[in-house]
This record gives sequence, C-alpha cells and structure tokens, in this order.
Amino acid sequence: MKVRLVDLKAQYGAIREEIEQPVLEFLQDQYFILGPAVEAFEAEVADYLDVQRAIGVSSGSDALLIALMALGIGEGDEVVTSTYTFFATAGAISRLGATPVFIDIEPDTFNLDPRGVESSITDHTKAIIPVHLFGQCAPMDQILEIGTKHGVPVVEDAAQSMGATFEGRQSGSLGLIGCTSFFPSKNLGGFGDGGMVFTNDEALGEKLQVLRGHGSKPKYHHKLVGGNFRLDAIQAFILSKKLPYLGQWLDARRTAASRYVQLFDEAGLVHCGTVVLPRELCGTHTYNQFVIRVPRRDELAAFLKEEGVDTAIYYPIALHMQECFSELGYEEGSLPESELAAKETLALPMCPALKEEAQQYVVKKIGEFYS
Repeated sequence: MKVRLVDLKAQYGAIREEIEQPVLEFLQDQYFILGPAVEAFEAEVADYLDVQRAIGVSSGSDALLIALMALGIGEGDEVVTSTYTFFATAGAISRLGATPVFIDIEPDTFNLDPRGVESSITDHTKAIIPVHLFGQCAPMDQILEIGTKHGVPVVEDAAQSMGATFEGRQSGSLGLIGCTSFFPSKNLGGFGDGGMVFTNDEALGEKLQVLRGHGSKPKYHHKLVGGNFRLDAIQAFILSKKLPYLGQWLDARRTAASRYVQLFDEAGLVHCGTVVLPRELCGTHTYNQFVIRVPRRDELAAFLKEEGVDTAIYYPIALHMQECFSELGYEEGSLPESELAAKETLALPMCPALKEEAQQYVVKKIGEFYS
C-alpha cells in the first residue's frame, strides 16, 4: 500500500466542481494582485477569527517579517522564541538585525516552555514569538501574562494552527499580532504561497497594510520603508472558496488522530513505551501534523519508506544548533528537550482524506518494525 504524508489531490477532488469554473471566471478579470478578492477574503478571515483586521500577505514567512517590522524591531533588539520550529520564525528576526533568543520546549506538546521565556527577558527584549507547533496552541495564558508583566508584545506564529482554539479564542487572535501561512499543506492551504497577519489594534493594522506595499500611502508617497508582501488575488479567491470547508476538514483530522491513538493502543505500542503519542493539553488541536516519539527514529523512517509509507522529520536540527546561529554561543545540551525531540520525532501521514485502512497499515508496519 502507498500512504502519502499529505494527499492534496484527494482534497482537491472533493471540491473540484465547486472551484474550477469560478476560478476560470475569476481569471477573466485579469486582476491578479490585491484588489476586491483579497479584500473579501480578509473580511471573511477577520470574521472567522473574530479580529478587527486581517491583512493578506505573500507568505507565512513574510507575515512574521512584516509583524516584526511593524513593531520597529531591529539592530540591538532581542526576540524570544522557540528553538524547535521551522526556520522562518528565527529567520525573520535575524533578517531585521535582531537577535533570536532560543527557548526550550515542553516535551508533551513541543511548544514553548513559559519558564524559559520568563527567565530570558532582558531590557533588550522587544517581542515574544510563541509557535503553535503541529496545530496546538502554546500555553498562551502564561506567555501573555509574562508579556504583560514586562511590557513585551506577543506575536503568534500560527502557521500550523489555523482553526485551533485556546480558552475559546482562535489561534492567531490572542497576541498583539498573529501570523499564519496558506502554504498548500496547511489546514487552510492555497495553490501556492500566501499568508496573513491579524490584529485587534486598528492603528497597527493600518501600519501593517501600508508596510505590505513598500510603505506607500498614497501610491508613490512613502513615510515608511516596507516591502513587496502583497497577496496574489487568485490565492485569496481560492482560499475564500476553501474557507467554508475548514471546519469539516479539521473534524476529519481530529477523527484520524483519535483513530491513530486507538490503533496504537490496540497494537500495544503505547503501553510498552515504544511509541509516545501527541497530547492535547492546550485547547483544541488541529493536527496539521501527527507527530510521535520513537526510538531508532531514522531506521523506522527508512523501513516505512520501503513499505510505501511517507513520513517526515520536523525538525532534525533545533535552531540553536544550526550553523548560521553558531555565533550566538549555544552548545549541545543547552536546550535538551528540543535536542531530544529532534532525534525522536516522526510525523506520520495526516490529512482530512486519510482512510482508516491506510492508518491500519501504517500502525501495522510500525508494529512489525519494533517486533
């Protein structure tokens, strides 16, 4: 059996008839960047998240970058964030000349450990970026309390958690600014790159919108230096067609996650301590990825590949151990939970279209490997 990590073709097939003709009609307008389609999608997402402003941008990476630009972060500043995440989180900090201050994770959720955040705040700290990794919110109550105590804004990296909630509020709506990605494999994915920033601060929302278009308002008049962070209109149009399905797709992901838990339990792989399953500790989990901890991870991944099962390793090297950050002075063992996760974690196939028989096959093959 061939089991894909993410089956985008199956998702597209389910809505193909509803999306193809409207897209063809949209192309007749030849309006490709920003414009009415982007404005309409921004309004829909703002309503979904219950935020005042949603500003479409060119990617999730650029969402993080423009958020930090709007806060005036630059040379000499520090930004506290997780070391166990995709590179874009720290890359946005470094691109502005600021210093990423890496914090270890909680082993149960892979999210930022608030204890490390508290102890890392200095007079140079200008933002905290919690990452809602794999689809579950970080412990935002504690992180926001720390930010308020020290007068430091919180910028959410919600690239993997669209649709997740924390204490009844949507991921991305909790901090001063929220950032997300519409990369094709995300919970809500486009047909290419795209992203969005969110805020309930009207003045900040206006600044973000101006920065998106080279800091120009009105056109050719620049009070700010921004960038080319504009969202393509066709991506906004497609995402607008997909947004009504998000709840249904998230339910399917949660059902698949529950089925994995049951199958691993029935196979005896959990009780013997071989497989450590993800835990839901902070609100609703969207399972953008279903990530397990296992011994001999690399050997298992190679075995599953031979058996037709796709897997992925998020992330094989914690950011504080990356060569480009060697000058920051972190040493092996300095952030042990993240370093251990980098050696043990494995993402299994997960998407709304994942079938029960495929999951049975995956768990069976994992059992065969460890037997």
